[in-house]
Amino acid sequence: MDKQTQTEIEAAAFRRLLQHLDSRKDVQNIDMMNLAGFCRNCLSKWYRAEAEQRGHELSYDDARNLVYGMPYSEYKAKYQREASAEQLAAFEQNKPKD
Repeated sequence: MDKQTQTEIEAAAFRRLLQHLDSRKDVQNIDMMNLAGFCRNCLSKWYRAEAEQRGHELSYDDARNLVYGMPYSEYKAKYQREASAEQLAAFEQNKPKD
């Protein structure tokens, strides 16, 4: 497979991941962090970092708009629930140690 085709496939897979996350707004970021070690905010940070590495300025808010499909404040108000004590405890237990 040539590099261009690989890049196109990777981009398409990323778009499908975003579509999947958009269709699963019931899945909370804290659940993703506890199970997989990343969440929508992580994807936003990675996207921003890769853009900047390639010489493109992109704010964190703009990257989150891309990942969430709307402003984060709107997403948070519509879909984000308060984390339970169990979720927060799992997060604290699973987060990387400095």
